[in-house]
Amino acid sequence: MKLMIASDIHGSAKWCRRLLEAFRMEKPDRLVLLGDLLYHGPRNDLPEEYDPKTVIGLLNDIAGDLLCVRGNCEAEVDQMVLSFPVMADYCALFPDEHMIYATHGHVWNENTPPPLQYGDILLCGHTHIPCCRRNEIFIYINPGSAAIPKENTPHSYITLENGLVIWKDLNGGEYMREKIW
Repeated sequence: MKLMIASDIHGSAKWCRRLLEAFRMEKPDRLVLLGDLLYHGPRNDLPEEYDPKTVIGLLNDIAGDLLCVRGNCEAEVDQMVLSFPVMADYCALFPDEHMIYATHGHVWNENTPPPLQYGDILLCGHTHIPCCRRNEIFIYINPGSAAIPKENTPHSYITLENGLVIWKDLNGGEYMREKIW
C-alpha cells in the first residue's frame, strides 16, 4: 500500500493545487491529510493565494481518495462544506502490518503521545517542520507543511510505501528519506 501524507494546507489554493498535482503523479492508494485544511489560524501569516473556497472545491473533487483528521484550525462548519469526514481526532492505519496513529499533533504529539506499543508510528502535522525521530517506544514522523513551512524547510509532503518514508518538496524533488521498517 502506498500512502501520500500531507498537512497544514491552511486555505492556500496555490499549494493545494501543487499537492494535488503531486497526488496525480504519485498515484497513492490514499491521500492522508493531517488537518488545518482551510484556515490560516491567528498565529500564521496568510499563505500564498489564500482562498479556502477554492480549496474546498479542489479537495471535494477527490473526496473518495482522502483520509483526514481534525486540526486545531478546523471547525464544525468546515464539515458542512466538505464532502469527506474531517472531524476525527485521529485515525489508525495498518499498512504492512504496522500501526500508524495519525493525528494533527496539537493534542497528541511527540511530547504527549497517545498510548502506543513498541514500533508504532505517531504521524503528526501541526509544527510545520518535517521530522523523523525514533524513541524507545515509537517513531515520530511529521511531513512538514504544504503551505506554511517553518524553520526554512520546503513546502512538503511524504510518501510511505514498504516501510520507506520519502519527504518531497512541492517545488520538485526528494530531500529526505528514512527506512522505518
